[in-house]
Amino acid sequence: MGNKNIGSSFDDFLKEEGIYEETRDIAMKRVLAWQIAQAMKEQNISKSKMAERMNTSRTQIERLLDPKNNSVQLDTLQRAAGIVGRRLVIALEPVTK
Repeated sequence: MGNKNIGSSFDDFLKEEGIYEETRDIAMKRVLAWQIAQAMKEQNISKSKMAERMNTSRTQIERLLDPKNNSVQLDTLQRAAGIVGRRLVIALEPVTK
């Protein structure tokens, strides 16, 4: 008796389960939050200082850095990236089947 998933990729499995896009979006937000937090740590930027530099509240920074919060807007990510000396890069890629 063979396993239909042997030899397939994890992406294929997620697509078959109908959760690929949701899972990818969550993973991307977690990575971005981690990267911003790491850059803040490297530069000794506290959440309060980050909020001050972004002209926002510390609560907003908490949301930005919360890997489970997917409601962060693109312009917020861009501003945060700029403050820590990074550039947010977004690309459209062809959909693979």
